[in-house]
Amino acid sequence: MDCESIKQMEALLEQADEPLQRSFQNMHQGFKENNLERFLRAREGNVVKANKMLVDSLNWRVSNDIDDILSKPIEPKELYDEIRESQLVGMSGFDKQGRPVFAIGVGHSGYDRAPLDKYVQSHIQINEYRDRVVLPAASRQLGRYVGSCLKILDMTGLKLSALNRIKILTVISTIDDLNYPEKTDAYYIVNAPYVFTACWKAVKPLLQERTKKKIKVLQGSGREELLKVMDASVIPEFCRPSKESRGKTTPIEPSTSCFSSSHPFHIELWSYIKQRALESQSRKCGPAPTLSFHVKVPDKASEESSEVVQIIESTLEHLNLDEDGSVSGNGSTSGSNHGSSHHGTDDEASSKARE
Repeated sequence: MDCESIKQMEALLEQADEPLQRSFQNMHQGFKENNLERFLRAREGNVVKANKMLVDSLNWRVSNDIDDILSKPIEPKELYDEIRESQLVGMSGFDKQGRPVFAIGVGHSGYDRAPLDKYVQSHIQINEYRDRVVLPAASRQLGRYVGSCLKILDMTGLKLSALNRIKILTVISTIDDLNYPEKTDAYYIVNAPYVFTACWKAVKPLLQERTKKKIKVLQGSGREELLKVMDASVIPEFCRPSKESRGKTTPIEPSTSCFSSSHPFHIELWSYIKQRALESQSRKCGPAPTLSFHVKVPDKASEESSEVVQIIESTLEHLNLDEDGSVSGNGSTSGSNHGSSHHGTDDEASSKARE
């Protein structure tokens, strides 16, 4: 990115109020120029638009107390565990470039065991833990800046009932678009069913070119493609061959699933938040207050997100699909190639599958 543009961003930021500047320090974690560059990339190098996006994001952080979100555990612990079981996300390791790899179980995430604001809080906590703990640690270990991640989206189990989750997914997506730009280098779609194929073909033309280049729809579990960018040990369990024992599939141990609250990543995340909460409490020198948190969700989705949602709803309404997302017996034959290869082109997308 143009160094002059970054200098202009720095000069504009110096005019911001002190609370915004403090929040920016917490955001960049010592990598000031790299973070300014993120916002510039998100606004195609336009300094004025990038500065507005950054200032809006900093105002959001200050007004919603985002800088303290990692000291506000979701309690009781049973509620946190319920969220982990219905908002499937985890970190499986690092790719060959040192970027963290996050897995998201889109198809099996029900978002139905807790209030919406708790799912939003959990999502932001993972974002902040990634940005304040995981990425800085990776940067120190490698001796160079690591500021982004990869995401693998598992579409196993995606059904038409997923429409009921569009609201919360749109809220989360909008928060990321506006406040965590350019944090994900690639989205790998795996185990995709036909319902995803139809929606992807309709939605893809609406996306910005920068976004389209990041989305890679892989064939089946995508294991062979993923091995090009990460070691086998990092690939999430839903992309690995099933272990067979006497003709039966061996179930995955809960602790080996990166989605589980007993996985090392989630144990470390929970311990970190609890420790920060204790430190915050001790500084206040008083009885432990009831820790509550509520983020003001965006009043409306971004223009692009709104259009995408409308297209998805319209597409599904016109598809003759069963509840599981497959083509019904008297429906279109366009879903007959469910298992065909798919690596990102429109034709491939239409022969693939899922989200």
